[in-house]
Amino acid sequence: MSPAISRRRYLAGVVLASICALPPTISAQRAATYTPPPPDSVHAIATEHGMVVAQEKIAARIGADILRQGGNAVDAAVATGFALAVTYPRAGNIGGGGFMVVHLADRKEDVAIDYRETAPAAATRDMFLGANGKPDPAKSRDSALGIGIPGTVAGFALALEKYGSGHFTLAKLLKPSIDLARDGFVITDDVADTLPQWHRRLAPWPASAKLFSRPDGGSLREGDKLVQSDLATTLTAIAEQGPDGFYQGPVAQKLAHAITEAGGIITTDDLKSYRAVIREPVRGSYRGYDIVSMPQPSSGGIVLLETFNILEGLPLGEMKQGSAASLHVLIEAMKRGYADRARYLGDPSFVNAPIAALTAKDYAAKLRAGIDPDHATPSSELQAALPPHEGSNTTHFSVVDSQGNAVSNTYTLNFSYGVGIVAGGTGVLLNNELDDFTAAPGASNVFGLVGYEANLPGPGKRPLSSMSPTIVLRDGKPVLVTGSPGGSRIISTVLQVLVNVLDYKMDVAAAVAAPRLHHQWLPDEVRIEPGFSDDVQAGLRSRGHRLVESMGYSSANSIQVTPNGLLGVPDPRTRGAEAAGQ
Repeated sequence: MSPAISRRRYLAGVVLASICALPPTISAQRAATYTPPPPDSVHAIATEHGMVVAQEKIAARIGADILRQGGNAVDAAVATGFALAVTYPRAGNIGGGGFMVVHLADRKEDVAIDYRETAPAAATRDMFLGANGKPDPAKSRDSALGIGIPGTVAGFALALEKYGSGHFTLAKLLKPSIDLARDGFVITDDVADTLPQWHRRLAPWPASAKLFSRPDGGSLREGDKLVQSDLATTLTAIAEQGPDGFYQGPVAQKLAHAITEAGGIITTDDLKSYRAVIREPVRGSYRGYDIVSMPQPSSGGIVLLETFNILEGLPLGEMKQGSAASLHVLIEAMKRGYADRARYLGDPSFVNAPIAALTAKDYAAKLRAGIDPDHATPSSELQAALPPHEGSNTTHFSVVDSQGNAVSNTYTLNFSYGVGIVAGGTGVLLNNELDDFTAAPGASNVFGLVGYEANLPGPGKRPLSSMSPTIVLRDGKPVLVTGSPGGSRIISTVLQVLVNVLDYKMDVAAAVAAPRLHHQWLPDEVRIEPGFSDDVQAGLRSRGHRLVESMGYSSANSIQVTPNGLLGVPDPRTRGAEAAGQ
């Protein structure tokens, strides 16, 4: 290693160490000020045909335009996803990864596409430990060691190849994104809210600073134009060569060079070997509805099904929505689901988790029997709900087309703007997704989620995720498509939106806008958004719950399918989210 490179790595580490206290929230400022609007003031966008709901309006409109041109939900999802990589850089990406759940109406089939990032071949189980043998969060969160092999390009290409309409080439779906990156767009809405907050994380890296800074070195702000010429070139290579334009050749060489120069361990061989995977979704039933969600390495679908199974035996519909009594049982069900998440779940290629047992109705009945309606169960009593098994903040968009196909897609860079590194010459902002591994048994990640042996780092391994793209079916047809960003809050967000719609028959817009809370087993506390009344909070405290302020909001961009058409709801927690219909 040259002295110059060594010094760059050292200086970058010093700068990043000084900012590692940055809050890993979706938007800390908006989370602190967001107040749920009155239910009667929130309205869904109605359309008779197709709908795209995303956290950024330009990308949503691009997806809706593909539907207007005769594309199906998968075509529109791919176009939307690539557009978000340009217009929503803090979470939209080709430098990260995620999950897609697809309902295919004509085949009467549901599939899950896993394009989660993987650890490189040189990864070790102790790679995020310090010299003292204890977890060193800076290594996984604030250094290039935390970068996983990106999966988005492979995942979108696989989705289009297998499930697209056949009327659109990858190049045609990429053209709007290439034009946007080359010509630029004016910064507004959520990017304007978050980029100045996170700019000091980007500034230490030359390519990042050049891209996201004004001539005086300060952050780009609302009204400035963001031009991404290098990203346009990278997207053009993908358009011309497919995934090989990203995972091989000049782009891959530049990615690997930038990562290793910054102290990471991803090589061109790692990039070349990446593969997205088609998986069987996890399925369950809840009050006559079918829940279809993401399997491992997502924990989301499994925890959702376990939690719904617990709730199904409770008379939620007889409890007032948002009351202390109803929220208490939601919290207790969440707590039990998240406890099992920590113990058993991981990459299915490395871990044989007891999925059938965790999602069984009789297991849920045993967990439900331990819920006291008047008292909170201490998290310490839930550490071993099953016998130990032997052996080994993100963006979401929803799409429905006129044929009844549906896509629920959640993908991520982990932190806002990922690790902060733009790979020179590519325009690609890189993730720090390997922080989702457990650094050591019993340690927690940036969102406080505790993990054990099942989720330790390893070569080629995919870290456990909370991303929960979900489709709800009735009689084999979609009735609700949803998901959310928000780290550990993703699962609880999806749960509460579905409970509001399925149990309380709330209008989908009101269901999404209603205040949310969160419990993830450890730490033993309830995170609450603004909007809960003093009486409700007092009722929860009297049952023994410790309430603390929100850890940042989520954004459940959802579509409800009704006999009269589609209702699209952009979550009001994100400025600039949009439902675009045709």
